[in-house]
Amino acid sequence: MTSLVDTDWIAENINNSKVRLIEIDWDGLTDYEAGHIPGAIGWNWKAALWDPFVREFPTKEEFAARLGAAGISPDTIVVFYGAPVQFGTYAWWVFKLFGHKDVRILDGGKVKWQRDGRSLVGDVPVVASTDYNTALMAQNIRAGRDQVLDAIDRPDTVILDHRSSEEYSGQRVGLPGKPDVGAERYGRIPGAKHVPFDSLLNEDTTFKNKAELLKIIGQYVDRPSAPVISYCRLAHRATLASFAMTELLEFENVRVYDGSWTEWGSMVGMPIER
Repeated sequence: MTSLVDTDWIAENINNSKVRLIEIDWDGLTDYEAGHIPGAIGWNWKAALWDPFVREFPTKEEFAARLGAAGISPDTIVVFYGAPVQFGTYAWWVFKLFGHKDVRILDGGKVKWQRDGRSLVGDVPVVASTDYNTALMAQNIRAGRDQVLDAIDRPDTVILDHRSSEEYSGQRVGLPGKPDVGAERYGRIPGAKHVPFDSLLNEDTTFKNKAELLKIIGQYVDRPSAPVISYCRLAHRATLASFAMTELLEFENVRVYDGSWTEWGSMVGMPIER
């Protein structure tokens, strides 16, 4: 089973009742409502994947209820694409965290779909709700701040920063071109190596091939079994790197620090490097 599917696969499975295609939008549902891949339902990343009050994921029971309302059962093949691309991998990672069996990414998402000459639609699919039984959570793919702090002094663990050069160097705390918000302090986690998330993608937002990915990441991670912790600002870009490492390169020990710089850069007394 491959966790990365192409646009041909989606076109062939648009009417497959065992497949649920989901667009994950960063800002409400603006991108989805402007046009989406036929058969896709639209989710806003925060509303669908976070607790409504606490900066945490929902309970297993609440998450199961959300999936059931979207017509997802434990044996559904769930395929995500993001607007932008890293929001799709964030949803993939959350589903992996909650133990969903078969979750995939559409390579290149809506960008590649359109470049292949395929049309977008505006109609919203009607889905029938179903029951979803909670699974065991895969906490081994998640890192908390204490684990990151401990890893700083561990030579066997690689910490990867997937933000822009401006964020990594401490010039900004937010994405270039966006409001410079997201943390109280500028810089990076001490010892973190810089692998910008977009260096792992082609111009059409598809993933680079295995050899290219290994050349980029392999300069810092020398073997598939090496412990890796990935972070960015809010963890979206880190999950894209995690997907590349675990699903495409078959690395065995990759965790995402989902608190990322918005947490680290605002905590009192945490070490920062520039």
